[in-house]
Amino acid sequence: MCGITGLFDTQGRREVDRARLARMNDSQWHRGPDEGALHLEPGLGFGHRRLSIIDIATGQQPIFNDDQSVALVFNGEIYNYLELMQQLRGLGYHFRTKSDSETIVRAWEHWGEDCVQHLRGMFAFVIHDRRRQALFMARDRMGVKPLHYALLPDGWLLFGSELKSVLAHGGLSRELDPLALEEYFALGYTAEPRTAFKGAKKLSPGHCVLWKVGQASEPQSRPYWDVRFTLESKISQADAEVELRERLNESVKLRLQSERTLGAFLSGGVDSSAVVASMAGLMNEPVNTCSIAFDDPKFNESEFAQLVADRYKTNHRVEMVKSDDFDLIDTLARLYDEPYADSSAIPTYRVCQLARQHVTVALSGDGGDETFGGYRRYRLHLMEERLRQALPYGLRKPLFGTLGQLYPKMDWAPRFLRAKTTFEGLARSAVQAYFHSVSILRGPMREQLFSASFKRELAGYNAFEVFERHGSAAGTEDPLALIQYLDYKTYLVGDINTKVDRASMAHSLEVREPLMDHPLVEWLATLPSSLKIQGQEGKYIFKKAMEPWLPNEVLYRPKMGFAVPLARWFRGPLKQRVRQAILGERLASTGWFNRDYLLRLVEDHQSGKSDYSAPLWTLLMFEAFLRQVVESGTDGLTREYLAPGPR
Repeated sequence: MCGITGLFDTQGRREVDRARLARMNDSQWHRGPDEGALHLEPGLGFGHRRLSIIDIATGQQPIFNDDQSVALVFNGEIYNYLELMQQLRGLGYHFRTKSDSETIVRAWEHWGEDCVQHLRGMFAFVIHDRRRQALFMARDRMGVKPLHYALLPDGWLLFGSELKSVLAHGGLSRELDPLALEEYFALGYTAEPRTAFKGAKKLSPGHCVLWKVGQASEPQSRPYWDVRFTLESKISQADAEVELRERLNESVKLRLQSERTLGAFLSGGVDSSAVVASMAGLMNEPVNTCSIAFDDPKFNESEFAQLVADRYKTNHRVEMVKSDDFDLIDTLARLYDEPYADSSAIPTYRVCQLARQHVTVALSGDGGDETFGGYRRYRLHLMEERLRQALPYGLRKPLFGTLGQLYPKMDWAPRFLRAKTTFEGLARSAVQAYFHSVSILRGPMREQLFSASFKRELAGYNAFEVFERHGSAAGTEDPLALIQYLDYKTYLVGDINTKVDRASMAHSLEVREPLMDHPLVEWLATLPSSLKIQGQEGKYIFKKAMEPWLPNEVLYRPKMGFAVPLARWFRGPLKQRVRQAILGERLASTGWFNRDYLLRLVEDHQSGKSDYSAPLWTLLMFEAFLRQVVESGTDGLTREYLAPGPR
């Protein structure tokens, strides 16, 4: 696990400024504190920070082929590298190291751009091929590992694992992209391939791109993989349960390869508990597990984690997090480099901090809700979809559209009376309704939030276009498969994977994700949706498969999630901070917001009239982003330090 960065001259072979490259590399020191290296040649600079996990002795990067015409920097793990090594040896290639990095180099030599088809793992890598005068970038299928890049007006291409590395170069303008901000206030993150900054992009999951010296225009990235929901399997439920356990064990076993101490997160939910149960059956020693306990019982799952820890006799460690653990706001703003509004980043940061005290590698249950259909919103969407399909759109839109407008927003009422969102969803298409349900500030709220001048900058752009684009590519009309696909392309990568990558690497911790193994994802996409959600039971097949491994108290309890008490914070200990940040000069000076609406959000929430905790957190984190990243620079670097200069 590492941090990668670099520069590539798309126009020729100009010299690279070593000091500038070193600064880019050092900005990601936390991703690889064990070793750091630079490689410079005319037209190319590679930087690498290493967290040594596999082949500690000889796995240094950048790594080269025999005549040094091919160079690689790589972040992640290739879990099938031993199998690939054997295959490539049979094709005549020899290996100087035992590292998965060299496997990518040899795969490039043999298969070229198609090398990505042979890799199973989480990865973001960049290959320079001097003979072809080309640079090749690729990102793993599920978007576990990040890769940011920017093409400067003078033809220099910058890239880095984190956006802070690209910013540290100093040549990238910090002008914010209004379209990215529209996405942020809708979703809580900026969706791939956009970033908060106009000149920078993220490489999308399952995509690669080839840059060549002398190209007249910026090349478009291309997809090399996508999940297809065929739902065609005729497997029986009993056989599916057996095969699911086998596939989980295979995925977990691949992720146990490490020369450093290994463990797992254990939240007490189904996903992490299943991973721990599998690990316990595969390892010859007790599993190291860790979890976070909250002093607020409404958010505390630690008793369920303890049940699993006791059953499998793990080396279990628990850390109590106070319900007022909000000191990380500024730290998170610097960590994510972009505005990022998932408040569960706080406990995620803490559990990574705890885990790193005892292990260097941790397995997680991330991706389970998306792959198995675990979110409550999935079940609600399917209920609404049955009504949508029963009534023609021409009838639904005026009827439920009117009801949605007239019905009051009753956050204080029992859940069954909060019908406003349901009515609004029934007036829309399936993709529109799902976008509406997951939006933090829905369309009418963003319409009031933004100033007239900012809306002119948007020129009609709506974040729904992200969902519309992916929905048209989903290739399925199955209601559950469609929204799973949308989450794979948006929420899983933009929110979950981003959160875990930054929080874990902030503590130099590698996190591995067995439930996002792409062969497992592909197989699950062949199963009928009825095996994933039955009635009100989400993750149906997963829970049935885990019954021999886990207690019913863990499998069939209400889902809690990894939440923090925002509503109470904003009416209590953070009351003044929220007012100062949201109603203060910093947001006002942008000219992007309607101050009257900001005041209404704050007043209505703090008076108890409405629960606007999620929109307020989104605004609070945006203000922190402006202060910590845009104004003062990332990682504490000043504007002067990042000022453009000779390359």
